[in-house]
Amino acid sequence: MEVITRDFFLFLSKSSILNRLARNWGSSIATGKIIGGKDFESSIPIIRGLNEQGLTVTVDHLGEFVDSKEVARERTQECIRAIQTIAQEKLESHVSLKMTSLGLDIDLDLVRENMTSILDTAEQHQVMVTIDMEDEVRCQKTLDLFKEFRQRYEYVSTVLQAYLYRTERDLEELNQYNPFFRLVKGAYKESPEVAYPDKKDVDENYKKLIKKQLLNGHYTAIATHDDKMIQFTKDIVNEHNIGKDRFEFQMLYGMRNKTQLELVKEGYNMRVYLPYGDDWYGYFMRRLAERPANIAFAFKGMTKK
Repeated sequence: MEVITRDFFLFLSKSSILNRLARNWGSSIATGKIIGGKDFESSIPIIRGLNEQGLTVTVDHLGEFVDSKEVARERTQECIRAIQTIAQEKLESHVSLKMTSLGLDIDLDLVRENMTSILDTAEQHQVMVTIDMEDEVRCQKTLDLFKEFRQRYEYVSTVLQAYLYRTERDLEELNQYNPFFRLVKGAYKESPEVAYPDKKDVDENYKKLIKKQLLNGHYTAIATHDDKMIQFTKDIVNEHNIGKDRFEFQMLYGMRNKTQLELVKEGYNMRVYLPYGDDWYGYFMRRLAERPANIAFAFKGMTKK
């Protein structure tokens, strides 16, 4: 049943008709519930409100698979403006981005140029930029670029997905770069040739990655809404006397708000992933596909006053 649910939402995420309807009619439903707003400026009050509750943030301008150099450069400038505004407004926020939004599928030199502009700004303002991971066919290119940037920049991190067979090897190979990773389960539809098809195997691999990364001594973001994974992380850090300043939990904006605040009260670092922009539909469908329990969390979030 879980596989059927996952495939259903991944199928919906690719519907151009539903995506267009969501852009035209659904933004008002999503704004302030699961996304920050149509632009970064409208998200600032939400970021500030989260910060006042002890929650840090990472913002993401939604949109991917760009096929135009002009649009890729526009996306680049949007990221730069967000970083500058975060610094000017003294917001506790990182920036997340997808390489395809900066031209990964167009030209590697273009994406290098765009990322260099972004990371130069991030270094200047000391704002972390996280390179989101996309589907498996783009994984190697993304990690190769991360290696390049990590040798030149401090304020860059990336994401590893537990459902891919390759990820444990990637984690070990990247250990030399003193990486800050966000660890996730994964939300794209992948072949069983490259990804674990069964949830229990994904969960076990996720636990293995969390433990390895924490014991490697690198700062780690555990992005999960799963109580079992949260407790597993707590048990590992207690068993190995790992300080709470060496990791953080991450959750999506609008989901499990009470749990987020409880973690803050317990003294844990808790970061909220806050997307913004018109292109929210595909993102939302993938989040529902990633974990069926997210359906209930999302419904509660979207119906709150």
